Amino acid sequence: MQKSSAYRIVLQGSDHMAKLLFIDDDTNLRSLYEQEYRDAGFEVITAASGPAGVERVRKDQPDLVVLDIVMPGMDGIETLTKILAVNKSIPIIINSANSKFRDNFMCWTADAYVVKSGDLTELTTTIWELLREHGIETPAALQSACC
Repeated sequence: MQKSSAYRIVLQGSDHMAKLLFIDDDTNLRSLYEQEYRDAGFEVITAASGPAGVERVRKDQPDLVVLDIVMPGMDGIETLTKILAVNKSIPIIINSANSKFRDNFMCWTADAYVVKSGDLTELTTTIWELLREHGIETPAALQSACC
């Protein structure tokens, strides 16, 4: 497993640490993401189900959501729809072990689609790029460390 490079994401002109929400029913993956991205300087919150994730969006107002698709009960596609009903401008990355969902037109409302991997490079790069696109800047010296 590749260790994320240490960098801190800050909102331009403030000390705001980017807040990431990971919604996944896999306890081990949630723990991995929480450890890796907290170590990298992000504020990390997690949810084990779609309904819990929608509630975290309402309550915690994350800067970005990483969302699994295959979950018991409310799947990721329904969760995506409900999150966008709460906050239509929040960037969402679908993070699924199966690339077949790319063809589901409902997934097209997400900002990105990343296939799950033990190597977090693609996910980290996608998070970084989406945060920058949405106005969350990084110190110039650290931009080259990631992307």
